[in-house]
Amino acid sequence: MLTLKDLEEFEMRLKSGALEEEFKCAPEERRVELLELLEKLMDTAELADEVATRLIFRGSIPTGKAQ
Repeated sequence: MLTLKDLEEFEMRLKSGALEEEFKCAPEERRVELLELLEKLMDTAELADEVATRLIFRGSIPTGKAQ
């Protein structure tokens, strides 16, 4: 499981430009890996948003199902 510290460190790599610098200097294989990592992060963030919404609003949004 990721920790908050892991995400904060990754956030700092993005904000500081370190990831972009790594990308510029990396061989093609590593560049592909970095792009795949960013794509997976964006997909996971969308899923996390959906789950957080369900957790926060559980039961307050009608779903059409009997509860």
